[in-house]
Amino acid sequence: MRLPRRRPLLVAVPLCALAVLAARPADGEGDGPHAPGHGPETGISAQVARLYEEAAAATRKYEGGRRQADRQRTEVRRLEQLLDRERREAEALRDDLGRIARSQYRSGGGLPLTAHMILADDPEKVMRGQRALWKASLTLDTAIERNARAEARLALNEAKADKAWKALEKRNKELTELRSGIERKLETARWQLQGQADVSVAAGSCRGAARLEQPETAFTKSWVTPVETYVLSASYGSGGALWASRHTGQDFAVPIGTPVRSVGAGKVVKVSCGGAFGIEVVVEHAGGYYTQYAHLAAVAVDQGERVSPGQWIGQSGTSGNSTGPHLHFEVRVTPEMGSAVDPVQWLAQRGLPL
Repeated sequence: MRLPRRRPLLVAVPLCALAVLAARPADGEGDGPHAPGHGPETGISAQVARLYEEAAAATRKYEGGRRQADRQRTEVRRLEQLLDRERREAEALRDDLGRIARSQYRSGGGLPLTAHMILADDPEKVMRGQRALWKASLTLDTAIERNARAEARLALNEAKADKAWKALEKRNKELTELRSGIERKLETARWQLQGQADVSVAAGSCRGAARLEQPETAFTKSWVTPVETYVLSASYGSGGALWASRHTGQDFAVPIGTPVRSVGAGKVVKVSCGGAFGIEVVVEHAGGYYTQYAHLAAVAVDQGERVSPGQWIGQSGTSGNSTGPHLHFEVRVTPEMGSAVDPVQWLAQRGLPL
């Protein structure tokens, strides 16, 4: 059995700025006439998308700050290691000088250098020993001086790095609080959006397309995944109490309000609000295939409209026969139920392994 690959489900996804524009009512085909008071309402849809954008920006700043703080911590550790090395080198020189001095004391006691030379069998050997002692002492003095300068310099750099790290930690704490505040607002707006969707489904009539400003994307491929980030949940052909026979699509677990994209170029042949699929959109593609996007919280296209790969056609939700927020994605050979094919294989054949 092929296990679905998990992709990170991000709290926020990068979106472009949102503009609220007038929306046209959906074509009545497949959805019946619009109920009184169910005109286009883009306010909550726009608010959810805008909050997604704000949360994404806060997340990017937070992650950037965390990376910078990690670099500062790494620099502090590097400076500490450098300082420790300098100290070890100076300590080794002290030990060497001590050994030479002890050797000189044992061989000649406290006699002056002149006496050593008079009494020695080899005065030249005594001079060599004294020169070695003098060089060792000079080397140690130089090392101690160098070590003192290094300690002062490294301590200053360490203090600067530590100060910068603490400032970044403070900034990241502020960004965390900002992001949490945005998330709370976003969660409230998500359920307001879902509440409107439930009203539409109960009435059996869509509110009309929420005209969201499309993101500036440059897709180089003809096909894209229906959502940008997700966790795969119920798969095609799986069994369960929710379905009369077998599951006819692939579910993508995503939060309410997540932008849903048309996987390829095509024409919207159905926008419907009601029944087991809740709010749904069906797009016809070249080659005789149709893709369905169900359990939406809002639609962003009208019936009969042409769409391009990656274009937002709605926002995910949990409308209709749904146990939680997700996108039900189906691939069919006709616009209607009963003609579904495995969407995972179909996407893989188009260069989109899930």
